[in-house]
Amino acid sequence: MTAPDVDANALTALVADATAAPSQHNAQPWRFRHLAAEGVLRLYADESRALPRTDPDTRGLHMGCGAALFNLRVAAAAAGRAPVVRLLPDPADPALLAEVALNGTGPPDQALAALYPAIPRRHSSRHPYSERPIPAGLREEMCEAAGAEGAQLVFPGTWHVQELLELVEDAEGREELDPGRRAETIRWTRTGPAGDQGPSDGIPVEAFGPGRYGPATPVRDFAAGRPVPGRGWAVFERNPQIALLGTGHDGPADWLRAGQALERVLLTATAGGLVTSMTSQTLEWPELRWVTRDPSSGMAHVQMVIRFGYGPEGSPSPRRPVPEVLDVV
Repeated sequence: MTAPDVDANALTALVADATAAPSQHNAQPWRFRHLAAEGVLRLYADESRALPRTDPDTRGLHMGCGAALFNLRVAAAAAGRAPVVRLLPDPADPALLAEVALNGTGPPDQALAALYPAIPRRHSSRHPYSERPIPAGLREEMCEAAGAEGAQLVFPGTWHVQELLELVEDAEGREELDPGRRAETIRWTRTGPAGDQGPSDGIPVEAFGPGRYGPATPVRDFAAGRPVPGRGWAVFERNPQIALLGTGHDGPADWLRAGQALERVLLTATAGGLVTSMTSQTLEWPELRWVTRDPSSGMAHVQMVIRFGYGPEGSPSPRRPVPEVLDVV
């Protein structure tokens, strides 16, 4: 069975769902181009939205685009399609990250389609979570979700979680002493009210969450030392439930797979009633990234640190309008 051609409304809906994906600092570093005659949707890196100080090797950029690619696959499956994906199809054009044939044959992937309702519900929650443990069955589902995309999800033991919290504090201290990184964070964060015509990117103040009292927690404080009127303070969980997402290799294709795995894990967690947040702080410093690994797991390269739990849902971050990120030729 071959899916029908994509009309303008369907294409817009697919891209809107794709761009609901998370990205570092909500920079949304993606562009799409629809080759209508071929039934192909191309995903490009938008290098104007790179973070040269925070993400100099563009690993985070690739992961964000990978997450958008996964959302596109989910939305296509929910629409009855079986897309065919090629990663990095043109070695001469490294900005072309993926090519998606939307008129693929065969039945849609029902496991992907089942995740579709979680796309609009998934938002990073930078609030305190309860100490309620995650059921073993749901942990296993999330590990299987990562494995289905060629990645590994590991829940480290208590001693390593505490080490991770110390590494986060170390990374925060390093960032405070790096004016370039601080300026980059300030550029992509909004401490004032958004208003009707606010920016369509970056982290809005509503998504910062409260300031932190007490011990370290793997939640990035996007206030970056700036006063935020009306922002409260809270005590976060003492024993956060953290997982490491990793891959066996560490190149652009691996980062794209890791981004797809990350979003599959996040949507699985959301469907299971969890809230999530991510931190890449320790991964932005090569010497800290190496020791972030859980040595008992055999994971070669950590791509993301994820916090799971039960708590308040996060506030949505703005998204760029589809016409800004989609060309049709």
